Amino acid sequence: MAEIQPFRGLRYTAKAGELKDLTCPPYDVVSEEQRQAYLAKNPYNVIRLELPKGEDPYGAAGRTLQEWLEEGILKQDTEPALYIYEEEFTAYGEKKKVKGLICRVKLEEFSKGVVLPHEETLSKAKEDRFRLMQSTFCNFSQIYSLYRDEAHTTLSRVDLLSRDTPRYEFDDGQVIHRLWVVNDKAVIAAIQEDFAERKLYIADGHHRYETALNFRRWCREQGLSAPGDGPDYVMMMLVDMEHEGLAVFPTHRLVHGLAGFDSLRLLQQCQDLFRVTHHTGLEQIQPALDAEYQAEHVAFAFYCGGEEWDLLVLKDLSAMDYFLPGKSQASRSLDVAVLHTLVLDKCLGIDEANMANQVNLAYTRDLSEAVASVRRGESQCAFLLNPTRVTEIRDVAAAGEKMPQKSTYFYPKLITGLVMNRLLP
Repeated sequence: MAEIQPFRGLRYTAKAGELKDLTCPPYDVVSEEQRQAYLAKNPYNVIRLELPKGEDPYGAAGRTLQEWLEEGILKQDTEPALYIYEEEFTAYGEKKKVKGLICRVKLEEFSKGVVLPHEETLSKAKEDRFRLMQSTFCNFSQIYSLYRDEAHTTLSRVDLLSRDTPRYEFDDGQVIHRLWVVNDKAVIAAIQEDFAERKLYIADGHHRYETALNFRRWCREQGLSAPGDGPDYVMMMLVDMEHEGLAVFPTHRLVHGLAGFDSLRLLQQCQDLFRVTHHTGLEQIQPALDAEYQAEHVAFAFYCGGEEWDLLVLKDLSAMDYFLPGKSQASRSLDVAVLHTLVLDKCLGIDEANMANQVNLAYTRDLSEAVASVRRGESQCAFLLNPTRVTEIRDVAAAGEKMPQKSTYFYPKLITGLVMNRLLP
């Protein structure tokens, strides 16, 4: 099943500066203003490699990487290692920690059922990442994946191996990051054996995984690599699926630019399948959603301005059997699937192609931002959701199916730049 390998990580040297000024969040959540701020703190920030700009951005990233290697800004570890990474943060009002392994994972086509996706992807993002890999031959960020381990054998090993002082520890203002380096061959072999019968479930990084598959194919076609070489692997962070620190945030839906939009007519249409209740006071939205989540009801809030909003609770889940007869029960019971199928598509005419191209649909994980977007007139309405459960992600992936785009948001994002993976010498 899953084959994991240690690797000679590429890391910043002391010559580059403080690590907290050299790392950044994943490229797809960094604005141009933030990008400039990172570079203003330290011109060696990994954002220059991960999110290059200019007339020839990808070529510039490749040249920059080579310069930094020659100057000793980055240096590859002498011995292959596994890297233990921990994030300490606050989510849902609680202090949390999540810890996992950074390693190389052998690429497998999804059809083999070893690495399982749970979400649809967008082609534009994959093209961008592919061109960056062509120029740099490097993974700058990790794909976030989960694994099942009822006995928590690997997590116990990881906890034992990270009892001592971490190699790195710093606070970026929201998250405390820690990294340990493990290069004991016997320990590495034991952890590799742990994964011999496991599947991996991609939590975040679907675009990068599909890009890695395309990159491996391209390298072989160009005669740049053979089976077993670096491009056969991709860097991943592996976390126990039942880790108490896992936090998933919802991604809310914003509708905009829809001709003939009528909120009252929409609510009337929804009353056949949903129990619709009207409320006043936006501060009550989150508690109401929380209560429905605890009761395991399919529910979401509908907001189109002012201080009033509506709660929609699905009356009978069997309604989805008619609209998605070819899907598994796991897919049919998702809040986001119900919203997309019974409301966005059936009532508003926003079909899959429209959603994929974001013609009339935008996304945010921030409830207050969703409300503000409607109040500013940028969006006609917002649908505010509960988070997807980790067990739901597992069950959809295990059924060989995918959720709609932007169905999950694992928090916090893995930081980029702690350790990197060179794909060819």
